[in-house]
Amino acid sequence: MGKYHELAKEIVKNVGVKENISGLVHCITRLRFTLRDEKIAKDDVLKDMEGVVTVMKSGGQYQVVIGNHVPEVFEDVMELIDLKEGSAPAAKQKSGRLLDRAIDAVSGIFQPILGIMAACGMLKGLNTLFVALGLYGAECGGYLIINAAGDALFTFLPLFLGYTAAKKFGLKPMLGLAVGGAMCYPGIQAGTLSAGMEPLYSLLAGTMFASPVYIDFFGIPVISVDYTGTVIPVILAVWFASKCEKLFNKIIPDLVKFFFVPMLTLLVTLPVSVIFLGPVATFGSTLISEFTLMIRSFSPLLAGGIVGFTWQILVIFGMHWGFIPVYINNVMTLGYDNVMMPFFACTFATSAVVLAIFFKTKDKKLKEMAIPNFISGIFGVTEPAIYGILLPLKKPFIISCIAGGIGGAFYGQCNFRKFILGGMGIFELPNMMNPDGTMGNIIVAFIGIAISMAVGFLLTMLFYKDEAPAEVKQTAETTNTEVTAANTEVTAANTKKGEILLASPLKGKVMKLSEVKDEAFSSGVLGLGAAIEPEEGVLYAPADGTISALFPTGHAIGLTTTTGLELLMHVGMDTVQLGGKGFKAFVEPGEEVKQGQKLLEFDRKLINDAGYSLVTPVLVANFGEFERVEPTEAKNVQAGDLLLRIR
Repeated sequence: MGKYHELAKEIVKNVGVKENISGLVHCITRLRFTLRDEKIAKDDVLKDMEGVVTVMKSGGQYQVVIGNHVPEVFEDVMELIDLKEGSAPAAKQKSGRLLDRAIDAVSGIFQPILGIMAACGMLKGLNTLFVALGLYGAECGGYLIINAAGDALFTFLPLFLGYTAAKKFGLKPMLGLAVGGAMCYPGIQAGTLSAGMEPLYSLLAGTMFASPVYIDFFGIPVISVDYTGTVIPVILAVWFASKCEKLFNKIIPDLVKFFFVPMLTLLVTLPVSVIFLGPVATFGSTLISEFTLMIRSFSPLLAGGIVGFTWQILVIFGMHWGFIPVYINNVMTLGYDNVMMPFFACTFATSAVVLAIFFKTKDKKLKEMAIPNFISGIFGVTEPAIYGILLPLKKPFIISCIAGGIGGAFYGQCNFRKFILGGMGIFELPNMMNPDGTMGNIIVAFIGIAISMAVGFLLTMLFYKDEAPAEVKQTAETTNTEVTAANTEVTAANTKKGEILLASPLKGKVMKLSEVKDEAFSSGVLGLGAAIEPEEGVLYAPADGTISALFPTGHAIGLTTTTGLELLMHVGMDTVQLGGKGFKAFVEPGEEVKQGQKLLEFDRKLINDAGYSLVTPVLVANFGEFERVEPTEAKNVQAGDLLLRIR
């Protein structure tokens, strides 16, 4: 039983128990679930959980952001669910938008090797640094052995990606390895062929795609490509192999499936890959390289500024995964990347903003969070700082983007490059040394760090101010408030200057929020207000306003009133799991409604018989904009009676 066993149990419980989980991988800071039904997951409960930074939904994944302890939490979660690591059913891949599916595929394939990729990159970078410092020579055995350890993954990258892509696409992992191994076979590499023979002829001569042909496949020309170190060709090959395997599994008799299915899969996949898929992917890489050069030729400063400014926004939505292949492709084909590297500034801009907040804030809890997040950011892991500090405070996040953009613009203008994949934060620096041992590029790296941190720190010190928390008191628990409007109909005329009187949307028994048996509601994290145990199955509009949200299952509804209240009315506890049974909505999102208008009907008997509580919280979600939220002292209310007094 691991250190994070209890946290893992709560996470599994609130994403909809293990039966709702069809896939799970993790990256540096996040558990990335593939859920059968995301609606079942309790976003707000998870966000409020100690040990969870936040919850995100992107790229077809339900992402629970943990922070630096995610590997340990992942191990404990995996012990609780009957699932192979990284697995996800093919059916899930077919749903959602094309962009979401592409990002999900790329992230799922690369996440399992990110740690080892970073480690190998650091080994290569440090080896280069030590040679440049004269600690040993590039000809000694020590250098060669360390370089072999660092180079192994990058030289045989198709092997690793063949394995992880096979798990992602539902192919037998050993078949994926075989496909990756075949793509690395020396006899078909362009470099090996060109060293031993003259080309038979060239295809597409005179274009950027001009390609020599050294061999053919029974008369079909094979364009020669070096596949070692490449990314997209093997991913396409494994995807194609997964389709072949499924087809052959259907038509091959069970008696001979054991060896005939993999044999036929390889026999079809490799020729198709080297004749068609590999060259097409290579041509795509050529286009990316040309597009890269075109952007930079227009304005290196602007290109770098855009990357630096937008990178953290992409990280928030998980869309940065879509650019990882560009970064890898550039390093593998050009020997360096100078297009995506301006994002390096963001790491240090974020860290500096967090450091400035530490010096400026008087909030003790914020101070305690700032230093660990600053250190984590310097080491290249910025998600805890983004989700835990910058986004909730809003303005510091904008400042960090501006500082990242300025640092990125400097890097773009100075042609800042990275020559070796791997490393994070300050551990990337050795990989930025020029291959010839000169220090020009790494000097640019340090200057860019200084610029990003100085801008981020100074802007935060100048423009960030501690927001004094509004004194919002939940006075349902006090007894000294005289309420004279209970059991009277509330209309717009009841609204006094500086005070809003909210009607009850239900007939029933009034309860304190603290009595609700759901921590997300009872703690007040979702809003302040009261709860009602309904005696009738109808929910009415408690005020004039606009329907801001209506859950597809009909169990919860949001209303923005004309007086500025943002209300949430949640019929029952965990009733989302009924999937809409027993609920009927009479309004749609965006519809304007009048006080007393019927919004929902719900079948009290059906809900009770299914074992769910009918207790309905009525919450003011934007309570921070008001001084007090006072529930009625009445024990029972009719629909239209006073429920809340907001000042």
